[in-house]
Amino acid sequence: MCNLTDERLFRDAMGKFATGVTIVVTEINEKIFATTVNAFMSVSLNPMLILISLNKTSQTLNKIKQRRLFTVNVLNKDQVNISNHFASKKKSIKEVEFDFLDGMPVIPNTLAQIICTVSAEYEEGDHVLIVGKVTNLQIFEGEPLIFSEGDYRTLKEK
Repeated sequence: MCNLTDERLFRDAMGKFATGVTIVVTEINEKIFATTVNAFMSVSLNPMLILISLNKTSQTLNKIKQRRLFTVNVLNKDQVNISNHFASKKKSIKEVEFDFLDGMPVIPNTLAQIICTVSAEYEEGDHVLIVGKVTNLQIFEGEPLIFSEGDYRTLKEK
């Protein structure tokens, strides 16, 4: 039997599930806020809904709650540096170039850029789940950046 109070064991178990890597971005008063997120999934096709999970202490979460609008940017295999940059507590938005879609900041050269309005929020444990209603999106060709067992990975050739 395992010790269910062992956070490291739980983290290792969750790391067995490979995920894509996204950057979630919002903007308030022309100031951009962004963070790396791998807890992202589709929820519904009709209406088009997605879900992200952000730590309660996230500055980006607080700004999304204020603005009620955000983008999800699905990273490609060559964007490890961008993922690491926005995962850092000492990130500087000024060091990153943004494009804009419908007036919202998006990360250039990603596989997908998805604009959402906040549809619902659910506070659970130390995170907040945000359901976003998709208002616009763009997709591009490429291979995804994968995260598994605490490290970045790419898909193998077929």
